Amino acid sequence: MTKKQTSRLIHVEEYIAEVDVELIYTDDEWSPYLSVKDAMKLDNVREALRQKDFATATKLARVYKLSPLAV
Repeated sequence: MTKKQTSRLIHVEEYIAEVDVELIYTDDEWSPYLSVKDAMKLDNVREALRQKDFATATKLARVYKLSPLAV
């Protein structure tokens, strides 16, 4: 079993969150996968962004607001 640090992006409306997670590599067909803890972290960030709870979201991830370059 090998573990690798990476980040995942979550997009909700005009916000993007960059969440650090750990991918777990094994010899089975389901590899790579997330731990339950990291999967819950992604869900918590997504829900916080939906509710515009940026205090919670920024504790778990780096949060950015998207803006259009041209209208």
